[in-house]
Amino acid sequence: MNPFLRYGYQGPEYFCDRQEESRTIKQTLRSGASNITLISPRRMGKTGLIRHTFGQMSQTTPDAIFIYLDIMPARSLSEFVRMLGEKVLNALDSKHKTVFRKMLDLLKSLRPVFTADAITGSPSFTLTLEPENAEITLQQILDMLEKSGRQCFVALDEFQQVAGFKDGNAEAILRSHIQFLKNVHFLFAGSSLHMMSEMFMSAKRPFFNSTRVITLRAIEEDTYYRWAKQFFVKAGGKLSQEVFTAFYGRVEGHTWYMQAALNRLYESHIAAENPECVGDVLASLVDENRDYYENLLMLLTDNQAKLLRAIAKEGKIKAVNGSKFIGKYDLTSASSVNTALKVLADKELICRTTSGYEVTDRFMALYLASVH
Repeated sequence: MNPFLRYGYQGPEYFCDRQEESRTIKQTLRSGASNITLISPRRMGKTGLIRHTFGQMSQTTPDAIFIYLDIMPARSLSEFVRMLGEKVLNALDSKHKTVFRKMLDLLKSLRPVFTADAITGSPSFTLTLEPENAEITLQQILDMLEKSGRQCFVALDEFQQVAGFKDGNAEAILRSHIQFLKNVHFLFAGSSLHMMSEMFMSAKRPFFNSTRVITLRAIEEDTYYRWAKQFFVKAGGKLSQEVFTAFYGRVEGHTWYMQAALNRLYESHIAAENPECVGDVLASLVDENRDYYENLLMLLTDNQAKLLRAIAKEGKIKAVNGSKFIGKYDLTSASSVNTALKVLADKELICRTTSGYEVTDRFMALYLASVH
């Protein structure tokens, strides 16, 4: 098995570091002192960290209930409640009489759904939660967890979605039902730095100052190198510091892109000592997505595509409205840059960091930087 996973979590052996973040999450949630907010750039490894930490916690507290829910598909409070309810029903058992009675109450909100396989026509049957009143059903779900007699740990990934629910008061509703729970502990994770910071650090928002905030950053280079090197050595190969540093610098240690590069390197250059292999590996990764990048550019206006290329060539740019940047890349004007910038940000093609604006997809940035 290739030890450098591009997707999913396969256990602690294939998980690099994050010891400090994992320790903080475990100590904070177990003590009940506070819920956790985990803010991370997209593809930095927050989902893996959550699964890794919950896996460690389950080893020492096997009777606890652990629930992970990615709420990215939810567009309303009702959809969120349905998804959460189905997760909770799968996590709980009916041995506890109080819980069983509450499960029966919740089952009243379930309805049967019949579907047919598109190819074979074979029928299938599932039960779907359809809350008539989302807030009441949410209260039932949380009450069921609270009175389960077990410690419950719930991770809600991509939590920034809540801010965009068509139910305008979804944040306030969730906060009001969560704040008094003693046995249910939450980890709110999100990949939008701006939105998550606004939700949890603005005095105007319901979740203001209600959690301990952890910001996930790149794994320290030497730690990452020692972890990666061992797999090459076990396979009878080598990984030089020079080669690893070259990869790390090109993607700034961003976890998913590092994993993708190491995955390809492990397959093609098990004796990775010559820095020349870095260009080959990155070129192959960029090339396999070339059609996607080109099609995406075709969907943008000239101003948007031009600005995206300019940001990629700069790597990072703070003064995106500055005359120097506009003149260097022959952009139309500050107002047109602002208009294009908003569209690119809304499409998550660029993101804003403390260092400036950058292209979100690091491999796409390499592609754009090489296009004249």
